Amino acid sequence: MASILRFRKLCYVEPVKCSSLGFQSYVTPKVGKKDDGIVPKVKTLVVEKKREQQQKKKRQPKEWRCIDYCCWMIGYMCTTWWLLLFLYHCLPATWPGFQVPESPGTRLKREGLTALHPVVLVPGIVTGGLELWEGRPCSEGLFRKRLWAGSFSEIFKRPLCWLEHLSLNNETGLDPPGIRVRAVPGLVSADYFAPGYFVWAVLIENLAKVGYEGKNLHMAAYDWRLSFQNTEIRDQALSRLKSKIELMYLTNGYKKVVVVPHSMGVIYFLHFLKWVESPPPTGGGGGPGWCAKHIKAIMNIGPAFLGVPKAVSNIFSSEAKDIAFIRTFAPGLLDSEILGLQTLEHIMRVSRTWDSIVSLLPKGGETIWGNLDWSAEEGHGFSFAKKGQASMSGNNLNNSNGRRSLQLKDPVKYGRIISFGKVASQLPSSQLSTFDSKEFPRTNTSTNFNSLCGEVWTEYDEMSRERIRKIAENKAYTARTLFDLLRSVAPKMMQRAEAHFSHGISENLDDPKYDHYKYWSNPLETRLPDAPDMEIYCLYGVGIPTERAYVYKSSPSEKCKNIPFRIDSSAEGDDGSCLKSGVYFVDGDESVPVLSAGFMCAKGWRGRTRFNPSGMATHIREYRHKPPASLLEGRGMESGAHVDIMGNVALIEDVLRVAAGATGAEIGGDKIYSDILRMSERINIRL
Repeated sequence: MASILRFRKLCYVEPVKCSSLGFQSYVTPKVGKKDDGIVPKVKTLVVEKKREQQQKKKRQPKEWRCIDYCCWMIGYMCTTWWLLLFLYHCLPATWPGFQVPESPGTRLKREGLTALHPVVLVPGIVTGGLELWEGRPCSEGLFRKRLWAGSFSEIFKRPLCWLEHLSLNNETGLDPPGIRVRAVPGLVSADYFAPGYFVWAVLIENLAKVGYEGKNLHMAAYDWRLSFQNTEIRDQALSRLKSKIELMYLTNGYKKVVVVPHSMGVIYFLHFLKWVESPPPTGGGGGPGWCAKHIKAIMNIGPAFLGVPKAVSNIFSSEAKDIAFIRTFAPGLLDSEILGLQTLEHIMRVSRTWDSIVSLLPKGGETIWGNLDWSAEEGHGFSFAKKGQASMSGNNLNNSNGRRSLQLKDPVKYGRIISFGKVASQLPSSQLSTFDSKEFPRTNTSTNFNSLCGEVWTEYDEMSRERIRKIAENKAYTARTLFDLLRSVAPKMMQRAEAHFSHGISENLDDPKYDHYKYWSNPLETRLPDAPDMEIYCLYGVGIPTERAYVYKSSPSEKCKNIPFRIDSSAEGDDGSCLKSGVYFVDGDESVPVLSAGFMCAKGWRGRTRFNPSGMATHIREYRHKPPASLLEGRGMESGAHVDIMGNVALIEDVLRVAAGATGAEIGGDKIYSDILRMSERINIRL
């Protein structure tokens, strides 16, 4: 009982102020029958105290997390965009600045131009839609729904399931067990990449205005993740394309077909040209003369004939200039341990199962892309006169034709596609450490496995810290040595994909080994078909800074499940330099350098060469980039960007005229603004 009374005294204590002493003391009242009124008083004090605490919490502002800022930013951007879109459609079209320009199709139809030759469109990498036909339990409700090139809503609903279904088997490069993802068929497969973001839609609409429809217009959709020969092995995509061209030829009055490939679709169709005339079982069995009989012209848009350097950075660290830009302004966003996104690691896991990326690696070695001390683009790059503002260096006009020349103060060593450190990208080759390919074995062994990593996320987790350190010590890699580098850091991908692709230069095209399909997508290791009346066009944009070489550094974190290398976004050039945020830029269409897009039409296939034995005509049509004047103009009608060029009115007009029967000479022949001819002259290659 005494214990209970003592506990009660401790609980019911009433504070008494001692004004004479100036401090607050606590007096323990005596407990008795008359003190029962103390209990309600104490309860009242407790309630009032809780109320005060609640009011204080309400007054204190809520702490915002990073995810809150991201959500509000996305919300503001979406609201602003929809508001502008609403105003654009509501305001009268007669107001100044709001008149819709007449489309090329409408104007040419008024001039009497009509559909003549059937047209086949061949999409490139990434832009074609993919849909689910069979999946794991996590994909319930997604049968025949788009996983790629649609609303992309599944990224937010079930991201890991979405990534799993976009991956291919890392051993075979084909479907994983229990998963079947296939290309969306028809024109809708690549008309829009996402709602409101057109790819082929504008060109299709203009073709329709001069008379094209389903019977004479076809989209050759294929699974762009696969190697080119695997699209035939798994889906018979090449056989179906052959049959479709033959059918369109027969049902359209024996008119030859005009083929319009874009980006990687250019080398995919180059593979088709060799496949269709080769004998079975690896070829289509069309025989010599099939192309001459069925194809009028190939109008290559944004052609990546000789590859793109950004494919190297994609395999090496899942980066490009945009990622380096994000790291400059938000250094911790992509690598935040708090958010735990590990975005680039997830991208690397998935993209390294796509063999098609290897098809875009630079072709031609140091002969085309330069060595440690030389490159064809020296003196023809982009400069950044002011921070954040790109411009053409040296706005000199050639006396002969008024083309704009891109020249730099000091020659840039573009041949060093990957350099570790800004200094290594500029030093004379004699001061760089020599490269020894023996240091980088092509396959990993159990001795290299880092057992502390547990689950293997990427192949970097199977590499020892010593091997990673040696990679950075070699300082600079050219188009020749970077293949040894990639075989070391991505052995499974390279071993699998190099059975389907080759990146060299043929010494003797009569060698029987070049009958293998791995050489058919490399224009430097295969011949064009014997079709002297067929024409080849290289249509691409110029005037945009395009990635050419990278400055790398080791990642600050050495933890597992982490990519050990990254573009050094702090590497900046001086005024007049083409180096920005760790990336060296040249002229191009933002994705494909001019050298890759134009060399074959400018020199490799120009006239009768060993790569073009029949001497079919080649034409270069460049489109100088002009950004949209306002937001209401959308992505611009004179854009030269790699995808936006599909809405370029000049390019659309060229395609329509050729499809209606015009030849390259009749539409004006070559139209060149860049220095592609002078670059091509500097390349010493046997023709």
